[in-house]
Amino acid sequence: MPGGRLTQQERQQIALGLADDLAYAEIARRLDRPTSTITREVMRNGGPAAYRADLAHRATEHRAHRRRPAAPHGPQPPRQADGRDIEAVRAYEETFTTLLMRSGVPRIAAGVLTCLYTTDAGSLTASELVARLQVSPASISKSIAFLESQGLVVRERDDRRRERYVADADVWYQSMIASARSNAELATTARQGVGVLGPGTPAAVRLENVARFMDFVGESIARAAEQAREILTTTPEGGGAPVLRADRG
Repeated sequence: MPGGRLTQQERQQIALGLADDLAYAEIARRLDRPTSTITREVMRNGGPAAYRADLAHRATEHRAHRRRPAAPHGPQPPRQADGRDIEAVRAYEETFTTLLMRSGVPRIAAGVLTCLYTTDAGSLTASELVARLQVSPASISKSIAFLESQGLVVRERDDRRRERYVADADVWYQSMIASARSNAELATTARQGVGVLGPGTPAAVRLENVARFMDFVGESIARAAEQAREILTTTPEGGGAPVLRADRG
């Protein structure tokens, strides 16, 4: 069944698909499963290079046994939260987490960031993240440290002096500026190569072209990020996180 747990045979098919260098979407199509199911299965069991069907199956059985809840009595209606479809919310969170992982964010850190972006409260404590992601406090601590080092989250204290984590409202601006900085560093390094290899040589010309391209792209990114922050965001009266402005047109 597409909505049920993966079987051992399906995991073997996933392993064969990875060995054939098939995309997750193609493996999912062949198994009649959502792409997010295949992506999550592979990423939580070693990634595409280390995935093993038998190990993945045993690990899943172990997790299910450890966290198996009491069986409900009778049919249960779909749970709702603030009028939202819980299953639709979960599917969206999986999609968002997978996207972050593809951009290079570690799995648990990606889950933390997804939780922070999708909670109405705007912030979560470590214990709330542990409960939502079903991971250890140490894993949350390590992920928060990584996200802080990347400028993706900030710490705050609430009126009960509890430490809370917030997705930095300026995160996309900071990300773009970091990208521009990286491009500038690459341009500088490429120009160093011009001097080493000798101006006018084919290798030096190639590196100079790299430097000019990176200069142009980096300056364009930085300029666009500054303009976007100025035009699109404003701070509400009384403080709080920046929000999108209304259409200026």
